[in-house]
Amino acid sequence: MAFGRSERRRRSAAVEPVTLKILVAGGFGVGKTTLVGAVSEIKPLRTEERLTEAGRPVDDLDGVETKTTTTVAMDFGRITVNDHLVLYLFGTPGQDRFWFLWDELALGALGAVVLADTRRLADSFAAIDYFERRGLPFTVAVNCFDGADRYPPESVREALDLDPQVPVMLCDARHKDSARDVLISVVEHAMQAGDCRREPALP
Repeated sequence: MAFGRSERRRRSAAVEPVTLKILVAGGFGVGKTTLVGAVSEIKPLRTEERLTEAGRPVDDLDGVETKTTTTVAMDFGRITVNDHLVLYLFGTPGQDRFWFLWDELALGALGAVVLADTRRLADSFAAIDYFERRGLPFTVAVNCFDGADRYPPESVREALDLDPQVPVMLCDARHKDSARDVLISVVEHAMQAGDCRREPALP
């Protein structure tokens, strides 16, 4: 009987969840800060600064003329997916001049989201190239801005010349459930990619 009670206590004890690091990347003004803020269960850490006239020559505002701030270091948030899984989110800065931070942010990451805007789709290439070179699994999530043309995921895949295994999905970065679905896609894709990488080593 004593063994039975001890076993029940052991099984009922709280199990520490697995914590995983996910990057949220993409071009300038694509909605990275919005996505982290929408899904985070804590008040997100933001490093936004107001855009200035000095930055106008290097900050391309074409298509996002109403944007007034920019991330200069990172965004940080956290979401508990379930009792066993917690995701830490790191939003990367979008402008070229802050890319030196990406290597630090990518350390220890399981995978990444590349947010895309169909009005500025070419802005996604830099993040896609970066993660492909590092071998970091990623999901491309098209942020469906109001008034932007909608395209099926396969059309986006073709336009971005993505490998067939890279997930492509539509989302609304303002909505928690939509952002959560994107993050789950990243985790699932990264786990599958990890299994594939380990497979050749099996006896």
